[in-house]
Amino acid sequence: MRAEASPVALTLDRLATPIGALLIVSDQDGCLRAAEFHDFEDRLHRSLQLKRATVGAYTLREGRAAKDVRGQLQAYFAGELAAIDDINVTTGGTEFQQKVWRALRKIKPGRTMTYGALAQRLGTENAMRAVGAANGANPVSVVVPCHRLIGANGSLIRYGGGLERKRWLLQHEGAAVA
Repeated sequence: MRAEASPVALTLDRLATPIGALLIVSDQDGCLRAAEFHDFEDRLHRSLQLKRATVGAYTLREGRAAKDVRGQLQAYFAGELAAIDDINVTTGGTEFQQKVWRALRKIKPGRTMTYGALAQRLGTENAMRAVGAANGANPVSVVVPCHRLIGANGSLIRYGGGLERKRWLLQHEGAAVA
């Protein structure tokens, strides 16, 4: 009989930002597991539930996020845009979702990309909708910068935290916003 693994201990922190509290879920190894704005806390919990198949069982308690995660996010919101580049992220997700999320992290602050251009970069030029779905399933808002994807006509479309937050994030990063 195989012993079950102990649940992963996760910590839920609430970081004040200029665009609302950011909920940060990190583990004891200092990895960011999920991030979502406070008014979408239900989605954060659903995201953690969906990841159970990959992450396994977990416990979630209120507390301070890992020092590096919290500090790097604070630095980002204070204007040190590259600070989030070094945050260690551990998530579930399919192989394709993971591929999209890694590609999103390669889009530099102040830059945007269309869904089609990202699909093409991934060698899946006909998979714009799949890229969009993976982008929408991103469990790590801001750090995996799904806000940097825009519509083919340059418009701000589809952001789980709301279009005003997307606009703020892009302006904060120095991107031209239509």
